[in-house]
Amino acid sequence: MKIDAFSTLDAVLRGGTLAAAAAEMNLTPSAVSMQMKQMELYLGQPLFDRSGLQVRPTRLAHEVAGLMRDALGQLESLRKRTSVAIGGAVRLGVIESMQPVLLPGVIGHLRERYPQLELKPVRGRSSGLTAQVKAGELDAALVAQPEDGGSVRLRWQPMLRRELVLVAPPNAPETTVAALFRQHEWIRYDRGTITGAMAARFAAQVRDKRGSSLEFDNAAAIVAMVSAGLGISIVQIADPAICQTYPVRVVRLGRGAPVLQLSLVTRKADDDNRPVAAVRDAVRSVLMAAQRSRTASGL
Repeated sequence: MKIDAFSTLDAVLRGGTLAAAAAEMNLTPSAVSMQMKQMELYLGQPLFDRSGLQVRPTRLAHEVAGLMRDALGQLESLRKRTSVAIGGAVRLGVIESMQPVLLPGVIGHLRERYPQLELKPVRGRSSGLTAQVKAGELDAALVAQPEDGGSVRLRWQPMLRRELVLVAPPNAPETTVAALFRQHEWIRYDRGTITGAMAARFAAQVRDKRGSSLEFDNAAAIVAMVSAGLGISIVQIADPAICQTYPVRVVRLGRGAPVLQLSLVTRKADDDNRPVAAVRDAVRSVLMAAQRSRTASGL
């Protein structure tokens, strides 16, 4: 059982459900459930009453969360007190779509807490950045994790799950995904990427056999093309501000929507590397704050 499980328990109590905790902690509901079961095994007592339609926390759950809340806060204070000892440089790869969302917050976080630690961002695609981590050319990278789980030689730390959505011209009158595909050209996201492959599989289920003459590897360019009325697309919207710059209709794809798992990938040999751990914590903190902001705004 990892110490992060206590933070997850606190999130369950605050949010009221495992699903709410999963959204706050950037985990899957099944991962939250697994953490709670591992904690129950450790304590030898149930933390939740599962007899009804929804799980209900027991008195023990509140006692454990209250006890560990103070302890975790004190532990974080100790980490901040010793943060000046962490220095050097960390080479962090970030896929292009996540750079505006991630880098300003991470750099600010590190400058405040670890002024002697230098972050060296590198832009690239998920496959290339992952290969650079494996080769030792990068210390860590925020990438789209392959659907098969990724290389077992590396450490994959889930950071954020994003549902792919359909974007359509703002004045498109069609009300269903199938109708939008019938009436508009499909603008592909690069099929050489994980996002593009997921989008292509979903589109193959609902679109006709017409080809697509437009294909891009940049979500902002695609949203701009859609806003101009040149077609529809399936993308991951990393930064909602892009939809204000280029107005589009955002359409949910329903229960079968592809979900992109964004993870921080590192080498297993760096599990105890304090500078890499500092960057990992900064990435998680920034992405959790971004997710809370999106949730609060209804996105």
